[in-house]
Amino acid sequence: MANLTLLYAKAALTGFTRRGTALPESTVDVHVTVDPAHLARYNKVCGFGVRDELPITYPHVLGFESQVRLMTGPGFPFPLPGLVHVANRIRQHRPIAVSEPLSLHVALADLRPHERGRQFDVVTTASVDGEEVWVDVSTYLRRSGGTSAAPAAHASPPAHVGPPTPTASWRLPDDLGRRYADVSGDRNPIHLRALAAKAFGFPRAIAHGMWSKARCLAAFEGRLPDAYEVDVRFKAPVLLPGEVDFSSSGTGDGWRFALWSDRPHLEGVITR
Repeated sequence: MANLTLLYAKAALTGFTRRGTALPESTVDVHVTVDPAHLARYNKVCGFGVRDELPITYPHVLGFESQVRLMTGPGFPFPLPGLVHVANRIRQHRPIAVSEPLSLHVALADLRPHERGRQFDVVTTASVDGEEVWVDVSTYLRRSGGTSAAPAAHASPPAHVGPPTPTASWRLPDDLGRRYADVSGDRNPIHLRALAAKAFGFPRAIAHGMWSKARCLAAFEGRLPDAYEVDVRFKAPVLLPGEVDFSSSGTGDGWRFALWSDRPHLEGVITR
């Protein structure tokens, strides 16, 4: 994780001077193999069991350093501090075995207006021997004041009218952000300590959005098909420590799920 530490330091020192109207065409290609010990730690913190296949969210962790490298590289128009991770969509074409080496391709795409600023995608594709097996699209928002731009291009999952009936409740410890940071490499200060989070306007440290997504999918373990897509919108931060309610319900071709406390934190859909 040393490289990520250097990248975060670079972002803190140079990011606030960044201005621009276009995304660079830079890409990153890496080849990775899964460390079973690291995977076991990830599974433990996210609630997955031990299996011979990767959780659908795990390749996101393998590509995270490359994603940060693009967002701290030459020509990137926004400071990394202050970017808001608003959505994530993953499509798995088939299960990925733990033993399979992966080729990851990471690119920036689709800078577009948002009603609160501008948003863009970080697209990570995983292939095995030239076969695309997995695609991850993370959407980030750069807020700006006084804009009347159109809403996001991707439609959100159907919103609940009120809090859904919970099927489980989870108590989240105050060190959850640090534990997930240890396995994901995402050491954004807002997830690590309350004091750092307060500097960015949060009363306490907040959970990682991708931990929230992974924990929800762990609740479906054993029921998911080999090929499916899972699309989530991150609605409001989950404060640590805290307690959240998880709910799920079947749809015609999958499931809908949500995390709530006094407000919605995450809403998502799984499509076969």
